[in-house]
Order: sequence, then C-alpha cells, then structure tokens
Amino acid sequence: MAELRDPATVEAVVAAARADAAGAARTDLEALVRIPGISADPAHAADVAAGADAVAALMVDAGLERVRQAVVDDCPPCVIGEWTHAPDAPTVLLYAHHDVQPPGFVERWSGDPFEPWERDGRLYGRGTADDKAGIVAHLATVRAWLRTAGELPCNVKVMVEGEEEIGSPRLHPFLDRYADELRADVLLLADAGNWAVGTPGLTYSLRGLAGGTIRVRALDGPLHSGMAGGAVPDPVTALARMLATLTDEHGDPAFDGCFDDWVPPTDAERARLAALPDPTDELRAVWGLRPGVALAGDPATSLFERLWLRPVVTVIGIDGHPIAGSSNQIVAEAAARISVRVATGQDPHRLNDALRDHLLARVPFGLEASWEISEATPAWRCEPTGPAFAAADAALTAAFGVPPVHMGVGATIPFVGPFAAAFGGIPTLLLGPADPGSRIHGEDESLHLGDWASLIDTQVRLLAAL
Repeated sequence: MAELRDPATVEAVVAAARADAAGAARTDLEALVRIPGISADPAHAADVAAGADAVAALMVDAGLERVRQAVVDDCPPCVIGEWTHAPDAPTVLLYAHHDVQPPGFVERWSGDPFEPWERDGRLYGRGTADDKAGIVAHLATVRAWLRTAGELPCNVKVMVEGEEEIGSPRLHPFLDRYADELRADVLLLADAGNWAVGTPGLTYSLRGLAGGTIRVRALDGPLHSGMAGGAVPDPVTALARMLATLTDEHGDPAFDGCFDDWVPPTDAERARLAALPDPTDELRAVWGLRPGVALAGDPATSLFERLWLRPVVTVIGIDGHPIAGSSNQIVAEAAARISVRVATGQDPHRLNDALRDHLLARVPFGLEASWEISEATPAWRCEPTGPAFAAADAALTAAFGVPPVHMGVGATIPFVGPFAAAFGGIPTLLLGPADPGSRIHGEDESLHLGDWASLIDTQVRLLAAL
C-alpha cells in the first residue's frame, strides 16, 4: 500500500474526487434529497425504505462489495458495504444516515424541500447537509480511489443508518447483532460540521438527548368556554404553568435535579473555549435572531459552554387545539413534547426520571397527567489527540487551506458513543458538511458546495494518512 500514499497518487485521486463533486456526486446528492425519508413519520416508511435502496445502489456503483441492508426489531434499513483487500492496513468505518427530519412549515421554505435548488453557491433542500451530503462524500471518496488507483489505501466499511433522526432507538440490539461485521480500528463520521464557511471543524464532544411527552387532561370532551369557563380549569394554561417551571430567568434548565450529575468543564477546557474567536454577531445573523432578542443562558458562562457543554431544555412540540378551526371552548387535554440536551457526565435515564417527577409534582387543579419517555442518549466526548486526530488535522488543513478548529457540537449523534465503546474506545473522527448557516432541522436547510468538495478532498487524503 506504500504506493497509494505517494503524494502524486493522492493528488491524482483528489483531482478525480473534486471533479466528481461537481458532476456525478452532485447528481447523486440531488437524487437522494428528492426522497422524503422522514423516519419520524410512519406515513413515510416506504420513502425511508426507498432511501435505503438508493443508497445501496450508490454503494454498488462506487465499487463497494457485500452491499446489504441490515435490520433488527423492524428498524428502518441500515445499508452496509465494504472493501477489505488491504490485509496490513487498518479498517476505517465510514458512517452517515439516510433518514431526514420533517420539513416543518413547508410554506416557509423558499422552494420545495424535496426538490433541491442552488443559490449563491449553496444547495437547498431537506437533507442536503444533514446528512445526505455525508453519504455521498463517503461514496465519492471510495469511488475516486477505486477508479483512479484501482484500490483503497486501507480497509473501508460504510454504514448508512435509517433512524438517526429519531434517536437510533434500536442501536444497541443492532450492534449486538452486527458488531462483528462492523468491527473497525477508526470511526469516521460525516454528520458534524465546520466552524464557518471555509474553516473546517473537528468535533470532539456531543451532547446527549433525553425527553418525553407530558399530557394533562381535565375533561371527557371540550366544553363551551362561556358556559363552563371560570369553574372548569383550562388544560392549556395549566400545562403552560408547568412548562414555565422548567427554566430560570436566563432560560437555563431549572427542573429539580437537572444539574445533579453534570461534570463542569475543566479549567483547561474553559481556557480552550476562551481562546476561540467570538462568533456571536455571525451566529445571530445566520440563526435569523430578531433584533432586540437577547441570547439565553447564564451570561456568566461562555457562549460555547452554553452551546456545547451544559444541559438545555426545549419544548419542541405542543398540542391543545390548532388556531385554524378553533372556537370558544375549553379543550379536554393538552400535551407537550420536551427535549433535554444531555451534558457531559449526565445519565439520560436519571434526567428523564427527574423531568417526570418535577412535572408530575406540579400538575394544577388535580388534572390527570401522564408521562411517556421518547429518548435517552448520553453525551460523548474525547480528547482530540493521537495519530488519527493528527492525520485528520493534516488532511483538513491540506483540503481547506486553513487548519481546523477543534470544537464541540450541541447536538446528538446516538451512534458515536456505543460504537466507539463496543470496540474498546477506538478513535472517532467527526467531520461534516454543515456550517452555522446550514439551518439543519430548520427551513431552507442548505449545503455549501465548495466546503462539501473540500470535505471529500479531506476524506481522500485521510484514508491515505490512516
């Protein structure tokens, strides 16, 4: 494999990959974006399956072998392929996911969420950045090596799952069944993001995820608000009172036990955060924060600590009665779905219990109340040191022209911690196609096409270095 690490060979493969990013890979990405594989919506189960079929076909076209779809406990299909003809080289597992978030308010998009369009060097559409660009980046990397050099510089396995956007609830039984097939020495994910357009990121920490749905009921059915109002409690305002106790005046979590097992950043980590440039103005702009709206969180803590290393609670869904079609009535019940981003050291199961106990202890008027857990994933972090991280730093610097920022991400990738642990804490490299302006999970999600080409370039170089 020494000849595959020759600089001239690597540059030839890079050139092929960059040409591919503007041609076949771009076409592949747009075709995937047109598939509305929304794993959270059972009505789109066939679309999720179609996404898996499309990914499998792309794997075969890229030159991967033993391409198959793996399932456990009726999970959405996970697509696996491999090329393992380098007996003296390590094995790298490339991870991405083919399912996507719902589009939300379709009328607020600038175009059809599932018909991609380009504007100002960005490709728009649901899943462009999260994470269909990651899938195609992996396969374009493999294709460039095999078609240019005839082989890969190391063993490669590719896994593209189909339930990441619902928290990978069947991850543990999946790993129990398929661990031997997925065994690797390094894990490389293309589901994270960059510091800014043109400046790459290398992610070393992720928050976890907990939460569930609280439901309160007062009536067998709705009542006339004039005839019964003043005596019959309103479930919506009752629920609002309960939800208001979840945060303090800064917007930080305030429910009982929310910080009990939190591990604060060390002095060294806080110093690392303090050395990063302040992106507040840029983030306000790309987030679309309205003028005069203050940032949430304790102002005594840094922005990065709030975004990456502390827990946060969000109401991500609320039911009472839609405004459209509403009338003067007291609704029978109200419900809210609550999401908690879990910080370092915290047990998501304990947090779910704490959240449940806090809410159920504050139900007013004796309303009937129930709690249903929806997810429980711990946080993950590592120190970005060692040969694999040094190789990633070098590859990112060569591809982007500037060194990467070692950064945290406040979001969750459930696969990372369990997989790394299953193989003895193997190095885990989190790269990705998104940037702060990508609006992943939001309206007008987009991908910076130049940075995407640089990500593919990075992965070509990284396989050779590893």
